[in-house]
Amino acid sequence: MGKTKEQKQAMLAKLKQNLDESQLTLVINYQGLSVAEITDLRQRLIPTGSICSIAKNTLMGIAIREDSNWQPMEQLLAGSNAFLFLKDDIGGAIKAYQEFQKVTKKTEFKGGVMEGRLLDKDQVKAIAELPSKEELFAQVAGAINSIATKFAVGLNALPTQLATGLNEVPASVNRAIKAISDKEQQDDAA
Repeated sequence: MGKTKEQKQAMLAKLKQNLDESQLTLVINYQGLSVAEITDLRQRLIPTGSICSIAKNTLMGIAIREDSNWQPMEQLLAGSNAFLFLKDDIGGAIKAYQEFQKVTKKTEFKGGVMEGRLLDKDQVKAIAELPSKEELFAQVAGAINSIATKFAVGLNALPTQLATGLNEVPASVNRAIKAISDKEQQDDAA
């Protein structure tokens, strides 16, 4: 039994919502996967904030028609497609899919779309190798902490150097006065 018009409109609205919330969408050929394997893929994607959805190509075509960010996906809409909507941890989601693909050896990566650009396998792999948000935050925090530490060490050294300099002033003045008096005595003697 086919889906009613209301069901199709609800599915279309859900696809548009997933696209709006996604930073990157991957298209894979899921032919040959069992329901258990698709469920496994979905479970792997959940911790990354991503969703795996299976939809008819015509329905996805309607969903992307008016959005220039996703229009390049039209080139990928042939065959049995599953759509991976990557939202939060893009790198983690790509790695989760790659691990799934190694285990099942049944899916075929067709391409991805991000910010209006069609991405091939190598480009998506390069995105997966980028540091995650958490890693970037840790790197920035480490850099800021390093600067603060160096500043504190320099600030701590300032009073010590100032005290050393102040201790040297009287000795320098005494040496200068002695040198002047010695010179005067030499001049008087001459």
